[in-house]
Amino acid sequence: MSEQQVRRDVYEYALLRVVPRVERGECFNAGVLVYCRARSFVAARTHLDEGKLLALDPKADVTGVRAALRAVEGICGGGEGAGQAAGDEPGRRFRWLIAPRSTVVQPGPVHTGLTADPEAEVERLLDLLVR
Repeated sequence: MSEQQVRRDVYEYALLRVVPRVERGECFNAGVLVYCRARSFVAARTHLDEGKLLALDPKADVTGVRAALRAVEGICGGGEGAGQAAGDEPGRRFRWLIAPRSTVVQPGPVHTGLTADPEAEVERLLDLLVR
């Protein structure tokens, strides 16, 4: 296939934000969720900047925030790591993860794009928007 003929599919993504003190509303990006329906793909990658976390809240539970981010990755991965969501299809897991909650780890708004490689897109977005 030539470069012009490469199949590109629509994907959706949302950033994972850490909000150490919800009452203050301060946040920073700590991960990205990507869902591509055409390829039955859902994945999350995270990167916690402990320095930013502790700058916003010196008493933050670093271990708890890291565990919450890992849990999102586990749910996306399916299988035993997904807990009750293990049997859900990728789109349902993505929709559950982007639902608003009042917690320290919160999803941002959903955006869309086109990609030929959803797995590479997760890494690209993590590098661009999180690291």
